[in-house]
Amino acid sequence: MNMHLKGLENIHNFYFIGVGGISMSALAKFLSACGYSVAGSDKAGNGITEKLPFFGVKTYIGCDVERKEFLLSDCVVYTDAINAENLEFSTARQMGKRILTRGELLKIVSDNFMHTIAVAGSHGKTTCTSISAHVLRACGVPFMAHIGGEDSLLGNYCFNGFEYLITEACEYKKNLLYLKPEVAILLNIDKDHMECYENEDDLAHCFYEYCLSAKTAFVCSDDKRYAQFSRFPSFGIKNVLSDYRATELRANGERYSFTIEEYGRALCRVKLNAIGYCNVYNALAAFAAMRSLGFDEKEIVKGLQSFSSVKRRFEKIGEYHGASFICDYAHHPKEILSTVATAKRICRGRLYVVFQPHTYSRTKLLMQEFTDVLEGVENLLIYKTYPAREKYDAEGSAERLAQIVGNCLYIENAFTLKTWIKQTLKEGDILLFLGAGDIYYVAEYVLGKLN
Repeated sequence: MNMHLKGLENIHNFYFIGVGGISMSALAKFLSACGYSVAGSDKAGNGITEKLPFFGVKTYIGCDVERKEFLLSDCVVYTDAINAENLEFSTARQMGKRILTRGELLKIVSDNFMHTIAVAGSHGKTTCTSISAHVLRACGVPFMAHIGGEDSLLGNYCFNGFEYLITEACEYKKNLLYLKPEVAILLNIDKDHMECYENEDDLAHCFYEYCLSAKTAFVCSDDKRYAQFSRFPSFGIKNVLSDYRATELRANGERYSFTIEEYGRALCRVKLNAIGYCNVYNALAAFAAMRSLGFDEKEIVKGLQSFSSVKRRFEKIGEYHGASFICDYAHHPKEILSTVATAKRICRGRLYVVFQPHTYSRTKLLMQEFTDVLEGVENLLIYKTYPAREKYDAEGSAERLAQIVGNCLYIENAFTLKTWIKQTLKEGDILLFLGAGDIYYVAEYVLGKLN
């Protein structure tokens, strides 16, 4: 396909700084599919950077302002996670190149679709976006899915036409306000990315502006902040006044089935293939959004039931001596609480939890919340912090968290973790790895070495 997108006229060559990020890589794949020349760099390689060349995206490790692709680029796209002192970024500014943030580019991309559905919230965005993509697929309409994780079937990107766009709306640095979706979903509001906001009220106001920007917005009526958002249509389980409500819930091995009520009328029965109570909310939100766009309930249900999992969302990656290794992206106290509860309900033996804090600033800001949750976790291991873009801060470190929590084991490296596993795990046990950093790859590495 060779075409020029509206808003990107006179641009032929793109260069992405931070192309190995899941959201960034999906946009790079899309532009390449549209016929643009796309290249990019990242500070380290990963599974994403290894796959990008198959999508026509040239990928490099490390900064280099002498690269031909960088010098010839008409537009440089960067992730908010990079440092302003990044050599490629600062050089691009000096050269007068057109520069876009990831959020700005996503806004331009969305303007090229007839309908945009956006998913926001402190927890669950990726799963709800994936579920919605499965619904669009089941309905047989042309669409693009821009997912902040890797769906087990679709990956982080799927594109077959310009009718519908389903994407995540991220609250980091208020990126969600770039989007002006036709349908907005707000799953929940919780303290996260607070370095970008004055307080919780400021965060809630940002989500409120996001809802106002949409033609239709669906909010969770069970959320603690719902009173501020009651003007918008709602979905929920506990609130009997929800416009879309899940009733008659049944659980089978943490897979839930339920009846969907639409404005008080029982409409259809759904049996999810995905594990976890939280997915009832995700599916309900997707159902409400798709109904507002005119889709038939039978086709929507077919899509909801076709979804199984997203990588790193309660994903079983293997076994060692009959003990299961499960990985989950949970990196916020409430997510940890929910995921541990799910693991407890399915565990036949002992449950061990390995938690890796993500960034020093988040850990420091939410130290009390992390402590309150982790103190109640038996058999807890705390793995060294994933710093992302941040410099070491002892007060927000994993070591400090382990000291405050007490009654847990601090793990510094994969070798120590492997030794502990060999001495400890037995058949029927679950080893649950939690965190948004590199703990997933640590788990894969250790499991590979053990087996």
